[in-house]
Parts: sequence; structure tokens; C-alpha cells
Amino acid sequence: MIFDAVRNNKRVVQVFLALITLPFAFWGIDSYVRDTGAGTDLASVGDSKITMQQFDQAWRVQQDRLRQAMGETFDAAAVNTPEARLSVLNALVDQRLLLLEAAKGRLVAGDNALREVISKIPALQDDGQFSMARYQAALAAQGMSQPQFEAQLRQDLTLQQLVAAIGDTGIVGSAMTDEMLRIQSEERQVSELRFSPEQFAAQVKIDTAAVEKYYQENPKRFEIAEQAKADYVVLSLQALMDKLTVSDAEVSAWYESHKDRYQRAEERRASHILILVDANQDEEKAKAKADGIRRELQEAPGKFAELAKQYSQDPGSAEKGGDLGFFGRGMMVKPFEESVFKLQEGEISGVVRSEFGFHIIKLTATKAGAQRPLAEVRPELEDELKRQTASRQFAEAAEAFSNMVYEQPDSLQPVVEKFDLKMQHSGWLPRDPNPQALATLGQLGNQKVLTALFSADSLKNKRNTEAIEVAPNVLLSARVAAYQAASSRPFAEVKAGIEAALKEQQAAALARQAGEARLAALQAGTESKADWGPVKSVSRLEGQQLPAAALQAIFRANVNNLPAYVGAEVAGGTYALYKIIKVGQPATVDKQRRDALQREYSTILGQEDFAAYLAGLRSRYKIDINKAALDSKER
Repeated sequence: MIFDAVRNNKRVVQVFLALITLPFAFWGIDSYVRDTGAGTDLASVGDSKITMQQFDQAWRVQQDRLRQAMGETFDAAAVNTPEARLSVLNALVDQRLLLLEAAKGRLVAGDNALREVISKIPALQDDGQFSMARYQAALAAQGMSQPQFEAQLRQDLTLQQLVAAIGDTGIVGSAMTDEMLRIQSEERQVSELRFSPEQFAAQVKIDTAAVEKYYQENPKRFEIAEQAKADYVVLSLQALMDKLTVSDAEVSAWYESHKDRYQRAEERRASHILILVDANQDEEKAKAKADGIRRELQEAPGKFAELAKQYSQDPGSAEKGGDLGFFGRGMMVKPFEESVFKLQEGEISGVVRSEFGFHIIKLTATKAGAQRPLAEVRPELEDELKRQTASRQFAEAAEAFSNMVYEQPDSLQPVVEKFDLKMQHSGWLPRDPNPQALATLGQLGNQKVLTALFSADSLKNKRNTEAIEVAPNVLLSARVAAYQAASSRPFAEVKAGIEAALKEQQAAALARQAGEARLAALQAGTESKADWGPVKSVSRLEGQQLPAAALQAIFRANVNNLPAYVGAEVAGGTYALYKIIKVGQPATVDKQRRDALQREYSTILGQEDFAAYLAGLRSRYKIDINKAALDSKER
């Protein structure tokens, strides 16, 4: 914000926070440093408990983050493992350790730091300036109160302070950087000789017996998965909302009874000149300097922006002539705010003391508070009224829907008729689809739905599945309409494919044998005529020039005697030989690359320091993990 209360985050801080603050829903530091005593505890850190509720919230958010990161490849079942759950719990333990240490050291993010961060969130800005109205609307949309959100943010900032203090210790000196850069930038001139499977394809003969043996020994490769078609119905809050209408009278009545919710708060725009006061600056001298600037403004009030650029010590606003933009009440420290809201437009204040130092303030514009007209807020009102009504209807209908699909298990038609739903029909659904296939199944692409659909109750007893929540406020029940058991593709159908695959394998094996034999001869000093490729320079910094396996072999090679020879298996079963002809250093190294390398290694050292710090905390606190509860809890 305005007074530069929070320094810019450093990369190392962001790296550490990503490791220890899976963006969990937070409950505030106070709840972490006391014994919650609610429900079954999954772990304890000293006297502080980690409850099932806290773990469940962390687990849900972690799953959502993976789903967003992995897209169509996300497989909920694949990542729901004991190891994954233990990893999330350990992250919560690390987080708790840091918060306990922060509380012990009385480390906490202050109100000014909160204002700084909140005012810079783009979604809360209007024309580049913080908007209290947007802030309140955003919180309401998330179902959060202002204290809840600010407690969460305060905790994040507290963790940042602690992590930054540790992460800043990762410093790499120039000598070490130069040595690492020398190693990374070393160039080796090489020629390549390839042995590809295609060169040996004519030598490969595959008989029918080998093909049949492969078919018999690898039945899973030729299996047609168990699959079913389903009829299903969906009950959702959104569908109920879409059927509702609200009258003009209802909208007007709601508006009149809730007018206070649709107020635009008064906002003011101000500029200031700040003379800082801190432990290194004399308060009397700072006050005298501010008084001198104020006297200069009395003689030339039009020079405010010019003097702000010359004297103001607020880096966030000085270059803009001291302009702070529009803000409402509650966004500035109290003495500053009180002064601003007493000024008339164009008026310049006296010298105002705040916790930051001395301010001279000019009010440059005002936006009066106003009632938002009904026409402007009508869409919001209609949506809210529909949602309220639909939420009541859904709460009642959900229970009846769940009971009906269970109590009348032989058909979904009763719920179709009772709730005016559409009977929907699927194509063939595999029992265990891969992540890509799962993502194409829409609302049926839910592991719990598929598990229920392929259960004995659904297949043998021909019953409806239970009502399953496939998304917030969305219930689905299905029943099997058609079924095909797992089967194997016949040998005649897959024979040609098996034969081609075996030929490729054997040709690749011959290519490797030939390459290794030539390599052994070269290393023994028997250089035979070969069609080596053109000479090219490679380095670790330019590793994309060659496959990773080739690059590793080249830079592991002993180059005391040149030429040196190495081999590596590269893409498609090809075996490549490399003749290392010359080793050297580039004439110059780009300064940006050197600086980037130094930052990278500083980050690595900082991470090591941080890991050691966490290990130290784990040794100082008594940590108990209830693995039985973690393993037995259904997910």
C-alpha cells in the first residue's frame, strides 16, 4: 500500500511457502497455539492438536490444486494414497511448528501490513484503486466475513516473515559462483555415430510361437475392460434456481429492507508527503524538516506534487507526486484517516504524526457515499432471492431424493416424476477409466459413481445407486442399463501388432549390441573407419542440444586422454556413440546467466537451511501422528 509497510516477497520466500502452506483454509494463529479438543485428532505438535476437520479441509484444497494443475490427467483415486495423505499431514505439522514459533517470538503481521496487501489485490480495485465496495462484495461471494479473511491473510504474512528470515541466509559467494559457472559452462566438442533399429530390422525373424507366447504371458495388454451403460438423473441447486422467477414486488421489498447492504461508502483521494521516523532517524529533525516543507507549501500550494517528488520518503507514492488514489474509511492508519476526512477538497493539512512519521496531506478529490439504485443492483437481488429459495427447496428435496432412490431401488422413474427431472443416458462407461477418459465422462466421471455403478448391488441386483454428491449441491443416482463383462481380444486380432512390437524390440537390442561392441573396440584403441557426424559443441547450460542420457554420458566421461568415447541409448531404441574431441571454456559468459546461476544456488542453500530449521523444530517439539486414524479414515 501506501507506506511501503511490507517489502516485496523474494523468490525464496515463495518457494518455501509453496512447500509449507498448501493454500489451506486457515483458522488463525490463536486456534493453532491452543488445544482445540474437537473430534478425533490426527496429530499433535506439543500441546497443539491437528484435527480431522483441519486435515479434511487441507486435503480438499490439495486435491483441488492438483486437479487444476494436472487438468485432464488428474486421477483422484491415483493420488488418494496413504503416502499422499501422510504428506499432507506432515505439511500441516510443519506449518503448525512455524506458527508455534512465530507465536513464541511474538511475531505477527500488523494491521498496516494487511492494508498494504489487501489494497494491492487487483480484484478489489476499481480503476487501479482499492474499492471497499468490491472488497465487501468479494468476501460475500466467498461466504467469508472480513475478520475471517483478514485472520487468514495475517497468518500468511506471519509465515512469510518467519520464512524470509531463514531463507535470506542462503548466500553464495562470488568465488563459489564462478567455480559452479566454470563447471556448468564447460564445452565439449563431440561427433555422433548412431545405430538405429531400422538398420537391423532385416535381420530379425519372429516366429508364430514367440508371438503366441507373448500373448499368453501378457493377458492384461489385450483385455477389453468391463463396461456398462447407465441411466441416470441429476438433482442440482442450479437447476432449481433456473426454474424460479421472482416478482418485481419481491425484489423491491428486499431492496427496501436491506438498503444498508447496497451503499457506496464515501471515498477520498489524497496525496501526501511523508518524512519517515524510525530507529535510525531523529524525530525532532524529521519534524523540523516536515515543518519546513509545510511553510514552503503555504507560500506555493500549487507545488505540492513537485515537493512530494523531491522530499517524500514513501517510495510507493513519491514518484506520482504523492498521489495515494481513492480510499475509504478503515484503509489508512487512524491519525492519517482522521485528518483526510476533515479536509475540504484542495485543502492541505498541517503536519500529521503517525506511526510511520510525519505527513503533509492534500485532499484532491471526493466521492460521496451514495445509495446504489435498484436498477443497478436488480440482477444481484434476483440471483440472491432465487438462491435463497432454491437452497431451501434443495435442502428439502435432497433428503427426499436420497430416500426415494434407495427405497424404490428398481427404477429412477419415481424421482423423475416427483422432481421433474430429465432421465439421461450414457454411452459405454469403463469400470476403471484412465484420467483422460475419466475427464470426458462429465458428471459420471466421478470415481464414487463408477464404483457404485459396478458394485454387486447394481450389477446383480439391478438396483439404483445411492444418491452421490458429484459436486457441491449436485446429487446423482444411476442404474445399469447394459453391461459387458471384461474379455480378451482374440489372438488373430492382435497377432500382427504383437509381431511388429517384438520386431522393434529385437531390432533395438541388435542396435545396442552393435553400438556397445563398436564402443568397446574404440575404447581399446581400435579406431575403425566410421561415418561420424559433424562436430558440435555441447555444454550443461545448453543441454537441450542432446538427449539427457547422451549429455550425462558425455560429461561423465574421463577426458584426460582425447579422443574419448562414450555411448548412450537415446530415443526410439537407437544407440548413439559420441567421440569427445576437445574440452574447453567459452570466451565469455553472459552476466545475466552468471547472476541467474548465483540466485539459483542461493535458493538451493536457503532451502537446505530451511529444511534444517524445520528438522530442528521437529526435534524440539513432541510430535505424535495417529497413523491408525489416518489410514482408517475413508476418503
